[in-house]
Amino acid sequence: MKDIQIRPAGDHDFEAIWSIFSAHVAAGETYPFTTATSREAGHAYWLGPDVASFIATSGSARVLGMYRLTRNQVGRGHHVANASYMVSPSAQGAGIGRMLGEHSLGEARRQGYLAMQFNYVVSTNTAAVRLWKKLGFSIVGTLPKAYRHKALGYVDAYVMYQLLQDPDHWPTVDS
Repeated sequence: MKDIQIRPAGDHDFEAIWSIFSAHVAAGETYPFTTATSREAGHAYWLGPDVASFIATSGSARVLGMYRLTRNQVGRGHHVANASYMVSPSAQGAGIGRMLGEHSLGEARRQGYLAMQFNYVVSTNTAAVRLWKKLGFSIVGTLPKAYRHKALGYVDAYVMYQLLQDPDHWPTVDS
């Protein structure tokens, strides 16, 4: 894993991003998108104007996974980041998700976010839930039967949250 690099994603990476995205969407196990999602919608999700996306590549420049970082809310909630992650099915189990997760936490701090929230972690995605807990996230809410899993039917989704800085050291709130 020493030759894996994480760098900002650009339009030239979209074919690889689309390929990974399409594989996850087709599986119907972890993301709410359907196979009817257009390339344009996928592009806007991963490379839109208010999104910072990053990809993990191997020494051969093959895209192994990606994440997107954006604010979770506008205005009075813009200090909380939101992120989404996908690892290529051919690269799963190699620690890419952990690398992307750690990188995203550092990037969120670098961008000035004070916390990070995942709004919709599918409960049956046990590898992701376990990883996010290891990286310091807590389940702060359960959305009963909120996800329609392709094979399992309706399953719960979690809201997961982590403070990125001690709130005692957060900037003074303006009105």
